[in-house]
Amino acid sequence: MNVLFAGGGTGGHLYPAVAMAEELRKLVPDAGISFAGTTSGIEATEVPRLGYRLHLIPVRGLKRGWSLAALMANVGVVADFVAALGAAVALIGRERPDVVVGTGGFVSAPLLLAAQLMRKKTLIQEQNAFPGVTTKLLAALASEVHLSFEEARRFIRKKKQIFVSGNPARAFALQHSATARDYFSLHADRPTLLVFGGSRGARSINNAVLQGLDAITASANLVWQTGSLDFERIGSQVKPSPYLWISPYIEAMGAAYGAADLVLCRAGASSIAELTNLGKPSVLVPYPHATGDHQRHNARALVASGAAMLVEDDCLGQEASIKGILELLHDRDKLGAMGAASRKLAYPDAARQLALRIVGLAKFY
Repeated sequence: MNVLFAGGGTGGHLYPAVAMAEELRKLVPDAGISFAGTTSGIEATEVPRLGYRLHLIPVRGLKRGWSLAALMANVGVVADFVAALGAAVALIGRERPDVVVGTGGFVSAPLLLAAQLMRKKTLIQEQNAFPGVTTKLLAALASEVHLSFEEARRFIRKKKQIFVSGNPARAFALQHSATARDYFSLHADRPTLLVFGGSRGARSINNAVLQGLDAITASANLVWQTGSLDFERIGSQVKPSPYLWISPYIEAMGAAYGAADLVLCRAGASSIAELTNLGKPSVLVPYPHATGDHQRHNARALVASGAAMLVEDDCLGQEASIKGILELLHDRDKLGAMGAASRKLAYPDAARQLALRIVGLAKFY
């Protein structure tokens, strides 16, 4: 069995594919697994590091907007896409995959389309509540489409072979709260707020937490991942506190989630999958410049289920926002209800279930 994964650009598109590939290796140890990507995406370094073959496809994403500069740039993008489609056809002809799996990002479009034109089995895995352009355009000819949110179904015209399977995410051995707080040398009897914005950080979140730091540490513990870009700036302004653990990056995320009573973060699909799999209540701050505003759609899906609170990026720095977050952090009943609602949205076995669907498609090829 040969499987070709097409997707990347960002970790949000790549890592679900990697999670499925790892499960495929367990199910079919001799399966041929490879990836297609670009030189500019995260896959260029991560896929070879993880031991998979990477096929490079020359393709660029469309510029959004209707400005003259964007329109002119997109003329070249369309020409590049035609060339990428030809390269994709040649790649599929050489590799002869039984299934092509698209996980989003502009590289997935030519590979999925080429596979569909060549009558190959295709599976699309969509991470966000608001599907990307590739998913919406190519779902109609896909063998199966797998969504992470029920809310995404209404954006897909195809009605058959649509499944809500969740988003493959990192798995953590969740530590007991007391043990986890001890790991960070925090006060065992205080509620704990976990803050992160990705490996590079989220400046608006960092600025808001810095502004409200005294209020937070007056009554709670804080585990704070600033990201690499802001750590030096933030660290120079923060005084040591027995109620604060701060670092550019958290290696022990299982301990961080275990310590947390509430999580403050962006609303990326991978973060949301982790939060729901662990049943964690959250305050979500959608990144306002995300493609298709998909983070706001993701956050609203959790808010509608009672699992999260949404704070807009431009409102986060207001005193009332920090005050509201702290009030929630100290409301055990509310946090308990939100955590239970979050857990109901979980798909902890998503990677394995998707791998089984890929094997099923390959068998019936």
